[in-house]
Amino acid sequence: MSFINYMAREINCKIVYYGPGLCGKTTNLQYIYERTNPDAKGKMISLATETERTLFFDFLPLSLGEIRGFKTRFHLYTVPGQVFYDASRKLILKGVDGVIFVADSQMERLEANQESVENLRTNLAEQGYSLEKVPYVIQYNKRDLPNVVPVEELRALINPMNVPDFEANARSGTGVFDTLKAVSRLVLNELRRGG
Repeated sequence: MSFINYMAREINCKIVYYGPGLCGKTTNLQYIYERTNPDAKGKMISLATETERTLFFDFLPLSLGEIRGFKTRFHLYTVPGQVFYDASRKLILKGVDGVIFVADSQMERLEANQESVENLRTNLAEQGYSLEKVPYVIQYNKRDLPNVVPVEELRALINPMNVPDFEANARSGTGVFDTLKAVSRLVLNELRRGG
């Protein structure tokens, strides 16, 4: 649901990082923010809550390419990971153009990943979206840890649609920009098709 600003000749697109608590959504955004040209980004905004130790809401615009003479500006958001904040997750998904699901690769987080994918599917459906139709990629984060699930097993459990997926370590930046570029490409293709 991109927004067109005719005065600024910009198409504004919303990309949401979704996933279970402490999977690395905020770390992804912080890594991107720190390495983006200051002239190409706005402020990062975060809202903290009493019980959530990660950032609640992040905002970061990036300019990437043009479509029909309009610059595209991406606004990146994270959702809170804890189920307690489901109303906030739904609100943040409103008007979404693309989704990056950040999975925690650790063995003990398998169930949390599966629950979070189902929650994403449900929340998108409540907004009138389908996970099958929204530009969507998956990032298998924390691949540097010793207790990770093999990627093939993660794919079988949380990527049955075989969407683009990437191994990552958000702290070091491995796979972070690859994931963002992939979803950005999907969103731009959708815009070019007039979706």
